[in-house]
Amino acid sequence: MIRFILLQNRQGKTRLAKYYVPLEDSEKHKVEYEVHRLVVNRDPKFTNFVEFRTHKVIYRRYAGLFFSLCVDITDNELAYLECIHLFVEILDHFFSNVCELDLVFNFHKVCDRIFISSSVTVSFCIC
Repeated sequence: MIRFILLQNRQGKTRLAKYYVPLEDSEKHKVEYEVHRLVVNRDPKFTNFVEFRTHKVIYRRYAGLFFSLCVDITDNELAYLECIHLFVEILDHFFSNVCELDLVFNFHKVCDRIFISSSVTVSFCIC
């Protein structure tokens, strides 16, 4: 199960945050800071899976953005890496060369079609 989705730039600014578990605002900011610290300084030679509290964060870097998913510890990491890649491809197709501003103002158009109730749907088609 997906706990949350974060898109952050290299400076740590969160461009998209979608939570599927209830968290207080202060806890959300703390989580965003901790996840950014985990992924931004990580050696590229290491895997894209990091243990985070009682869960794990699966992330992927595209240009200057880090796409991070927090999932249950028993979930399939490779499936979620592919899910992140699919999300990026769909964003690029939907916005015709996506930029950070598209993510700030229009992310819900795509995010809600792919990730529903903390699950991944496969009904989205690029035609």
